[in-house]
Amino acid sequence: MRFLRVGPAGRERPVLHVDGRHFDLSALTADIDGAFLAGDGIQRARAATDLPEIDITGQRIGAPIARPGVILCVGQNYAAHAAESGAEPPTDPIVFYKAPNTVVGPYDDVLIPRGSTKTDWEVELAVVIGRRARYLDSPADARAHIAGYVLSNDVSERDFQLAVSGGQWSKGKSCETFQPLGPWLVTADEIDDPQALRLRSFVNGEPRQDSSTKDMIFDVAYLIWHLSQYTVLDPGDVINTGTPQGVALSGRFPYLADGDVMAVEIDGLGAQRSTLKSA
Repeated sequence: MRFLRVGPAGRERPVLHVDGRHFDLSALTADIDGAFLAGDGIQRARAATDLPEIDITGQRIGAPIARPGVILCVGQNYAAHAAESGAEPPTDPIVFYKAPNTVVGPYDDVLIPRGSTKTDWEVELAVVIGRRARYLDSPADARAHIAGYVLSNDVSERDFQLAVSGGQWSKGKSCETFQPLGPWLVTADEIDDPQALRLRSFVNGEPRQDSSTKDMIFDVAYLIWHLSQYTVLDPGDVINTGTPQGVALSGRFPYLADGDVMAVEIDGLGAQRSTLKSA
């Protein structure tokens, strides 16, 4: 199944997408959020037989998960991306936080921050937690804690991230609108192998990234297990699992400018299209 949120920003309604048809979930839940996931919302939606079908044509698509409690991000999780960043592949996951209020919809504008000269794109597989994960015994336990997967663009400002960071990355990751998500939250049962997904990005129609999640240094299950040893992962939390090579930081491509259009896509998770605007 696929879940999405439709409507003006801040007033989205929850929608279920099944076989090309859309159903209003408002009678079942107020939103697609941590409470919905913690309360067996996916199972309840699957069992529902009387949901009204709706037409969403022409309506705005919001992020498929309402404001998460946390967005945890994994840096340099593809060896080639670590190399283009001038770093050795990490021996332990590099983890940083991104502000939850960065989340926007998959087709919303992305704002270039004031003073920015190095705004960059990063297509990523994101994982949405569906069940509290705390001190998991092994990576094999991780799958039971995954609600689903979502397409993510971990937009970054590289000078904010690296030159004036003070030693951490969140300044360059937490700017307004820097977390497009969606269009769908795809339930875990629809993704046979999260380590076999092609992910790509484009700027103004020109290809940038083209890789596979099989090239991750630390796979999804390992990351969830690892993070659970250091923090509690709650339903609705989002984990960005890293980006492959092909970003502007590599020096091979120009950074984003006002009017540019960046697009990202992952097999089975849909596609995004965001226009850059000056803040």
